[in-house]
Amino acid sequence: MNRVLLATADVHAESGLPLGVTLTFSALLVGLILCLALEEKIHAKKSIIAGVFALVSLFLANVFHLYEYVDHKFLIKLPPFDSPLAHTAELPVYIPAIDWGVIALIFGASLFIDITSKSGLFTWIAIKLTKASKGDPRRLLWFYGLMTVVFSAVLNNVTAMIIVGSLTGVSLKKLGRSNLMLGFLLIEGLLTNIGGLLTLISSVPNIIVGNAAGISFVTFFVKSAPFVLVATIATIMLGAKLFGITNLHTVDEKNEGKELVRGFDENDGVESNGFFWFGAAMLVLFIVTIATTTVLPIVQDLGMSFVALAFAAVMLVRYKASVDKFYRAMDWDLLGFFAALFVVINVMEHAMVLDLIGKGLARIISLNEIIGHGAGTGAILVSSAAFSSVTDNIPLSAMLAKILQAQGTVSTDPLWWSVVFGANLGGNLTPIGSASTLVAVTIIHKNDLSMSFIRFVKLAIPFATLQIILATVYVLLVLQ
Repeated sequence: MNRVLLATADVHAESGLPLGVTLTFSALLVGLILCLALEEKIHAKKSIIAGVFALVSLFLANVFHLYEYVDHKFLIKLPPFDSPLAHTAELPVYIPAIDWGVIALIFGASLFIDITSKSGLFTWIAIKLTKASKGDPRRLLWFYGLMTVVFSAVLNNVTAMIIVGSLTGVSLKKLGRSNLMLGFLLIEGLLTNIGGLLTLISSVPNIIVGNAAGISFVTFFVKSAPFVLVATIATIMLGAKLFGITNLHTVDEKNEGKELVRGFDENDGVESNGFFWFGAAMLVLFIVTIATTTVLPIVQDLGMSFVALAFAAVMLVRYKASVDKFYRAMDWDLLGFFAALFVVINVMEHAMVLDLIGKGLARIISLNEIIGHGAGTGAILVSSAAFSSVTDNIPLSAMLAKILQAQGTVSTDPLWWSVVFGANLGGNLTPIGSASTLVAVTIIHKNDLSMSFIRFVKLAIPFATLQIILATVYVLLVLQ
């Protein structure tokens, strides 16, 4: 630890930022994590907790002049760009600090899914899957688990969780198995981060590390797919055991299950065949567009958030005279929390807290030369997972990618995969570790189920530990 602090002190000496300032903000980050862990004890919503820490962080950042230590001005140029009348407008630092792409994606996808559900489409899909399961809870868990992984790989974690979470609620209520809702939703939330490992474009850390290492799309898929398959099976099996999601064993139970699903009519929730098929077509088009956003002309420059907002706008036209009811149903606490969290993380980046973490991880990487090649590789996976559970994995991945690049790490070195697996799987350790797990907790709350920060950690620890162990073994034994 002393070596880390000394190395960081040298960097701070070059930047002019005192080390004590970084340690002060590090303590502030720890305080945020503790308050979120005690959310139910202090009787405050996540948006309020994160909002207070965002305000304090911004105030202290101004006190210590943090934004003067970086060569970056938050200015935008206003049109007409080539006119003498063109001018710039200065933005408050907390505006560009927020990742508006994520905010817009959650807002647009949530609206789209909420409105599409009015067509009866999700009820139809849920009942079809329920019928295919023949009323067997464990079989239904396998169906939904595999669907979650596939959706997370071709869409994004947040959208996948919103879609699958909506289907889960409908299916289990129809089946009279609401008591299994917590287990299903938690397992699905954890599987989103596993599915996010499947392709190069499934998550932002994948893109950052893949580009830095020069890993192709096909190579990424071939190397990650075996782990994703094993981790998916292990997670579903462990979840079924821990949450008591069992098969129907006796003949009477199986007959009762078949009889129960036989009485389900997938067309019950369909009020208009026209709107149903329109919703189905839009959902398919939405999935295809989201999955191909990075290669579509024009749209690739606008991003997935634009796609989500555009599809939501199209669906809103159906209820153009009563759109306010959908706005009221939005989870504003979730959006507020994300906005505030982005501000806090941005301040931490300028306070060089993330740099301090990166320097610590760089020391861990050096264990490869001191102890042996596997020591640093395994340690960096576990460490990056731990840090990703409480900080944004995007800047952390970018920092580690720069470190590995500076060391001349070849693309075949398993260190790259340690960063990829650690950054993604770390999101399963805490509810704030990834956007999809936070969305999963939100859906759990919407179904009137209790899920605090601490309870999530207690329930998720066995899964995350198993996944990280499997990833470490896979990287050390298979990818070496």
